[in-house]
Amino acid sequence: MADPRADIVALLFSARRLPRALTGLPVVEVADPTEIDAASETARRLIVVGADSDLAAVLTRLLRTERLAVEVAHVSRRTAARTAQTGAAQRVPLIRDETGQVLVGAAYWLPTDEARTIHGEGVVDDTVLFDGDVAGVLIEPIPTVPGLRARLLTSRLRPRRWVAGRAAQLGTTGAIVVRDGVPASRVVRRSTFYRHTEGWLRVS
Repeated sequence: MADPRADIVALLFSARRLPRALTGLPVVEVADPTEIDAASETARRLIVVGADSDLAAVLTRLLRTERLAVEVAHVSRRTAARTAQTGAAQRVPLIRDETGQVLVGAAYWLPTDEARTIHGEGVVDDTVLFDGDVAGVLIEPIPTVPGLRARLLTSRLRPRRWVAGRAAQLGTTGAIVVRDGVPASRVVRRSTFYRHTEGWLRVS
């Protein structure tokens, strides 16, 4: 009888240890994005053992190589290793930005080191989120259409009410974008997060 796990590959990031339940699976210790591409060529399901930023990196490669038919599980506190192998896959919205990078946890638009606020305008679909100065903005993917939600942060970085939509757009004199805990290397004047035309297959 064929091994039902034969087309499942575990991707290890940042010297993470392989959970015992995944023993026996093909394992790739990812040091370069091309290793993700090679694994996704033959795998039906990828199991990501790493942080949100690692999961986002995998989905970004699947997006760029047009392999969003590959199922993806994330072994974290929310998903156990056994569930990652046997759980069902469901297509959920895929949120990306204008650079083609995928967002899975949370993104922030934050002031630069020289400023206390972001000056500009933020819009979610047709709703103006702010026009003027704000302490920051939090953006999160949601598992259903329209795909994302955003809300302002107060001066104490406490969030206000959510606004849901397909896209969140920022025009500003200067802001820092933080994606899944990783700050961008450059200050931006424009930033957009939006729902891609095709979702990803999340195992849960």
